[in-house]
Amino acid sequence: MIHPTAIIDSKAQLAEDVEVGPYSVIGADVEIGKGTVIGPHVVIKGPTKIGEDNKILQFSSIGEDPQDKKYADEPTLLEIGDRNLIRESCTINRGTVQGGGITKIGSDNWIMAYVHIAHDCIVGNGTIFANGTTFAGHVTVEDYVILGGFSLIHQFVVLGKHCFTGINSTVLKDIPPYVMTSGQPASPHGLNTEGLKRHGFNKDVVQELKRAYKVLYKSELLFADAKKEIKEMSQSCDALVGFSDFLENSQRGIVR
Repeated sequence: MIHPTAIIDSKAQLAEDVEVGPYSVIGADVEIGKGTVIGPHVVIKGPTKIGEDNKILQFSSIGEDPQDKKYADEPTLLEIGDRNLIRESCTINRGTVQGGGITKIGSDNWIMAYVHIAHDCIVGNGTIFANGTTFAGHVTVEDYVILGGFSLIHQFVVLGKHCFTGINSTVLKDIPPYVMTSGQPASPHGLNTEGLKRHGFNKDVVQELKRAYKVLYKSELLFADAKKEIKEMSQSCDALVGFSDFLENSQRGIVR
């Protein structure tokens, strides 16, 4: 299961059925769970922990030092969950001490070619990142986010559940859950209704989310007043609770 040209450090821990392709390099303090396939010419540096049934394709660099001038060779961590597909030439860096010491990728994510995930990013589950998407450091990506090709995400931005960006979007502020955006800089363009339908949101809930979107973006209310009205609406709609909390907790401000 391990090609004879692959180099595996003696301090790496690989489950018995892990596959490693030609010319890949697995460093010390790397753990790889069962069923995971590492393609050819992949470099994985530790400390990195990779779960089960992942597939990492050729020329990817996983767990390399963070691209941060403050980094002083501390033993920070990268954690990757289960059943992720990481396509060709992706780069995922470990965390920094200043950012919590960990970069974390959840499970069931589809990460296409040439995606860069920088230090201290936290990615949830079920996301899709199209080719060339780039994350600066300290970005938080909640579950089921979909990002169009070559989207650029500024540091410390938070992307809410089920949000969506169009191709070539430049995201400088937080995107609330369920919202579609595009542009440079990204601006709101309605709800991700198709994504919500695919994930089983019923018509009544989608209608409530549309009402909240109109309050936030179409009513011309001040942001503080829009947040207050949406919070009141959330008392009768569970899906709006997370939406309301996101608006309340945003540190960078939201796309407008």
